[in-house]
Amino acid sequence: MASQTEPWLLENGSVKCLTKENRQGHGRSLRTAHNMSSSSLRIKSDLTLVSKLQFPCLRNFLAHLQEVLLGTKLSVLFPAIPLAVLAQSCAFGRPWIFALSLLGLTPLAERVSFLTEQIAYYTGPTEMIIAILALTKGKIEVVKYSLLGSVLSNLLLVLGTSLFSAGIANLSTHQIFDRRQADVNSLMLMLSFLCHLLPLLFGYAATTSAVAAAASTLHLSRASSIVMLLAYIAYLVFQLWTHRQSFEAQEDENDDVPGEEAVIGFWSAFAWLVGMTLLIALLSEYVVNTIEEASTTWDLSVSFLSIILLPIVGNAAEHAGAIIFALKNKLDISLGVALGSATQIALFVIPLCVIVAWTMGVDMDLNFNLMETASLGLAIITTAFALQDGTSHYIKGLVLLLCYVIIAACFFVSNTQQDGINIPNLEIQSRRILLKSP
Repeated sequence: MASQTEPWLLENGSVKCLTKENRQGHGRSLRTAHNMSSSSLRIKSDLTLVSKLQFPCLRNFLAHLQEVLLGTKLSVLFPAIPLAVLAQSCAFGRPWIFALSLLGLTPLAERVSFLTEQIAYYTGPTEMIIAILALTKGKIEVVKYSLLGSVLSNLLLVLGTSLFSAGIANLSTHQIFDRRQADVNSLMLMLSFLCHLLPLLFGYAATTSAVAAAASTLHLSRASSIVMLLAYIAYLVFQLWTHRQSFEAQEDENDDVPGEEAVIGFWSAFAWLVGMTLLIALLSEYVVNTIEEASTTWDLSVSFLSIILLPIVGNAAEHAGAIIFALKNKLDISLGVALGSATQIALFVIPLCVIVAWTMGVDMDLNFNLMETASLGLAIITTAFALQDGTSHYIKGLVLLLCYVIIAACFFVSNTQQDGINIPNLEIQSRRILLKSP
């Protein structure tokens, strides 16, 4: 059979064709579940017209512009970015700025995934940027809520939808997946839950004064964060080196997945990545500054907006990719996206935020309050039970989805506000104030 050729790469301003045979020798030969999930939303760009331009600089610029801005199915949401900036400049309603910023973050997150793949590195900076901006403004609860929401949405919403979709699409059979990956991620998530549970229990069991208990809880949280970061480093070594074969995403020869090779150069990708990251930082600042006004206007608690709405919109591209592969009965990829993202947030982003807050002089601990910590623990345990036998059907996915609906309803009705700011645990807040008192 003749090998198929596809225009994938711009080399010296011209279109270069790569065949199936020579792809292995170019760029990254191994693709992670995150890479494949993100690439499912990409569109192959037709560079024929651009390649006919006579000026090399203009040809390269327009080709890169086409790849970056029009190479995704989410490009229709890009107009939300200038609209958010315009709304901020013209002092429109703060809820409108909040909503437009969330919509603008959706394609930006997918494009950052694409650009980081071009330079052979993967990371998801959206949650981290929002968290750091919120920390600089002292909004510790927003940081905790948004990161907790990312873990819950990956474990229950994304994984539940993936299992349910795969089950409905293949009603006659059980879906089989490699449980080794699920076992490792479940263990990592249980460690994370322990590190969140102990500071909470310590606050209830402490027999000392409120000031001493708050100080001890803070110290325990920082020590636990260091332990979690060490565990995440060991997890990366396990995933990328010693047991890499257990986490590799398997591709079929007839899969038509765009974006598996570099389509723009390293420095071009780096420049676009910097620009996209700056846009994410700008829109994230809008989100942080307007979330309380949106909460008041829409009569929704800050906890609901942060735990439910922010993760769904911010990670929509990655979530959609996981569901698309689940419909193709490729649960290993969907599990890699959902469990991998949850582990990354729980074992890396959350403890890193605690350490960063420590360096900034902000007292952020791992006490996420009773209801939030209980939701996290139950989500981890339920997910572990659902994946323990290496098989799946639509009932498992449905149960995970219903768990997410119940948790979302819980935070929807918990609209406890004081002066427009959501403060679910006044005792912990008072302890922090006492700690800062002379």
